[in-house]
Amino acid sequence: MSDKIIRSYYLITGLFNLAASLIWGVDTLFKLHAGLDIFQVMLTNAAFTFGMVVFEIPTGVVADTLGRRVSLILCIVTLLVSTLLYLATAVWHWGFWSFMGTSVLLGLGYTFYTGAVDAWLVDALKATGYTGGMEPIFARGQMVFGAAMLLGTLGGGFLGQIDLAVPYLVRSATFLPLLAVAWVAMPELGYTPRALEWRRVPTELKRVFVEGLTFGLHHKVVRPVMLASLVGMSFMIFGFYSWQRYFLDLLGREFVWVSGAVAAVVSLAMIVGNALVGRVSRVIRTRTGVLAGAVGVEVVAVIGAAVSGFLLPRPAAFFGALGCYLLYAVALGVSGPVKQGYLNAHIPSAQRATIISLDSLFADLGGVLGQSGWGYLAKKRSIGEAWLYSGFTLILAVPLYFVARRNDKTLDSFETDRQTPSVS
Repeated sequence: MSDKIIRSYYLITGLFNLAASLIWGVDTLFKLHAGLDIFQVMLTNAAFTFGMVVFEIPTGVVADTLGRRVSLILCIVTLLVSTLLYLATAVWHWGFWSFMGTSVLLGLGYTFYTGAVDAWLVDALKATGYTGGMEPIFARGQMVFGAAMLLGTLGGGFLGQIDLAVPYLVRSATFLPLLAVAWVAMPELGYTPRALEWRRVPTELKRVFVEGLTFGLHHKVVRPVMLASLVGMSFMIFGFYSWQRYFLDLLGREFVWVSGAVAAVVSLAMIVGNALVGRVSRVIRTRTGVLAGAVGVEVVAVIGAAVSGFLLPRPAAFFGALGCYLLYAVALGVSGPVKQGYLNAHIPSAQRATIISLDSLFADLGGVLGQSGWGYLAKKRSIGEAWLYSGFTLILAVPLYFVARRNDKTLDSFETDRQTPSVS
């Protein structure tokens, strides 16, 4: 039964991210083509992450009451509608504010996903008697994510070369079969859904808030890890959406397919990072050590990508910046599953979706700040200069991981195979 749960997790992860990633490599170009400037593009992306900030906790209530499967279905429907609204905004020239409103709706859709699927996996595995570590599953899950992203971004790039609207149409169609998969392949095991009455929503929000404080902000290990998420995401979303314009400028060619190809190799680099988790964990014996080391690599890589644009001629600058960004993606691939496993090790089952959503909320706050601040700098100065300064700020996550290490006496070592929640 455990194997079936794991396979379902990989299937849902793959299909969801295949559909989602079809527009990732061309989204910035799509909005620029629709008449926005680079700062407005970053503001629409900030609106997306702001929507995630606003809705993370309320949708966490949905996942912790109505169930994780219902939450995923609501996610798919919301993303389908918002993707079509994005397309309509560009086709009928509804302008910047329509993009902003649709981006908030898109953020709502993703918050139904964050926390719910991982919480379902962990609880279902515990219910079937699984006693192994979670890092290998999360690492393979992120490899599935990377493979799906590779196919989606590469396909989206080539479809965008035909017309930038086509990836959005294909994405919408791809969400439809995922609805059936979510209903059939995601039984609620290890968790009992309960009715959510509207009159009880304030009570549920209060419960989530109190549990977020108890098991999140007041937890001496979880708190610094969540703050590190805020620091890391301040560049990650800005970097991902700004490289589409930045790299084409360094290349000196307006090749839409290049954006899709770059997004595909970025996903490959993340897969490489996922595959390295086991080897890295045998060299660096603690989770916080791996996380802090990954941040160090990210800092060097982002600064290197910025410096390449300043010092190298075109198109050498393109290849130099791309090589550095791929190194950054490898580091993300290593740290992602380690962080997932580390957080889940410290979260009780009943609050799992809530705390994972709270971590996403912190990351979203970082995304809002990064896209707004670095996006403004990119407009006033240059994208490369914004990358340079944002790269230096990533180093702030390192001392946060060392704080987590100091406060963790039991679960920091990779030798801990049986993960049991703790409250500090």
